Amino acid sequence: MNMTNTITDDLRSLGDRVQKLTFSDRADPAFDFQKVCVRPYLAKGETRWQLEQFRGAQVFHRNLDFPALLQWVESTGCVQFRQLLLTAAGAEIQYTMRAGKIKRKARETGRPAKAPQAHDRQKQYLLREGENIPALVDLGVFTKDFRIVRSKYDKYKQINRFVELIDDAFRESDKTELTILDFGCGKSYLTFILYYYFTVLRGVKATVLGFDLKEDVVAHCNEVAGRYGYDGLRFFVNDVTTDRLFEGKVDMVVTLHACDTATDYALLHAIRHRVPQVFSVPCCQHEINAQIRPGGDFDLLLRHGLLQERFSALLTDAVRAEVLRLCGYEVDVIEFVDFEHSPKNLMLRCRLKTPKTPDLSAVEALLQKYGVRQTLVEEVGKLS
Repeated sequence: MNMTNTITDDLRSLGDRVQKLTFSDRADPAFDFQKVCVRPYLAKGETRWQLEQFRGAQVFHRNLDFPALLQWVESTGCVQFRQLLLTAAGAEIQYTMRAGKIKRKARETGRPAKAPQAHDRQKQYLLREGENIPALVDLGVFTKDFRIVRSKYDKYKQINRFVELIDDAFRESDKTELTILDFGCGKSYLTFILYYYFTVLRGVKATVLGFDLKEDVVAHCNEVAGRYGYDGLRFFVNDVTTDRLFEGKVDMVVTLHACDTATDYALLHAIRHRVPQVFSVPCCQHEINAQIRPGGDFDLLLRHGLLQERFSALLTDAVRAEVLRLCGYEVDVIEFVDFEHSPKNLMLRCRLKTPKTPDLSAVEALLQKYGVRQTLVEEVGKLS
């Protein structure tokens, strides 16, 4: 089965039913982009195609007509990537390309047809304002008529973006059951939305468990979950730094602003249990900032308190990303929302490729220069 002919023939036959193409799993790690998403849009009444090309935290856009899109698919998309998900009205087709051969898997969906939007269209969220999501009313994000509470707009945008990123990863999977752990879930906006997304929007049997220290918040979240019959959604009072957590099979670990070293223990749990997917937005990286002293190549950044704080936060997350990489994860550090919506806006997006026993010597030497200890490095070192 010819790879490019199969895909381009499908594109031609589906025509204006095509809604999105997602190219992923780079064949060559040196290729510029980790992933490319392609969507149709209207320009002067004609359908054109926009490529969103992802390189780390950066996104590059390129606009093509249909013949140019077919040429790009043949010369680049099918050459540089091993996976393609074609989303169309009423159907999804998954292509897997290996060694010059292609595996094609198609399934029918209930996705309705929709016309391409204008190029200057407003942002369309997965969780739209006005959608009947009762739990968001109880949590104070929506009003009783399902409008966004003005003071919660930043939170609304954050959880939408978080779910969009998970949606991109999930669309490449055919799983019908998932277990997700949310560390430091707090008021659990994200936890509830993840459960709603998987069970209601995607029809997946999901078990979502949230862990937090605050007994009253956990009790309230369990009460809301029970009120709406969310049987697979449960919350626990738990200190993630010391308590024994869920020991069953886990498909995804998430954190949204788990404070300081709570993020490290969430990542440690993922590493220890070889969790396939991790989406972590760190917060309050105080640990290194409280210890750091001159001794490395960036001492200039330690002369002013504000610069030291920001450098310490970046160093913390750079170390976390490197430890995950050394343990066998493919790691992207991305800006998941604009800075104006949250100053803590970096996400570690991780996918387990091949579990490894890490050599932490280079990371440990770097930390030693600045006289600091870092929780994830120390705890992973104990696993070796």
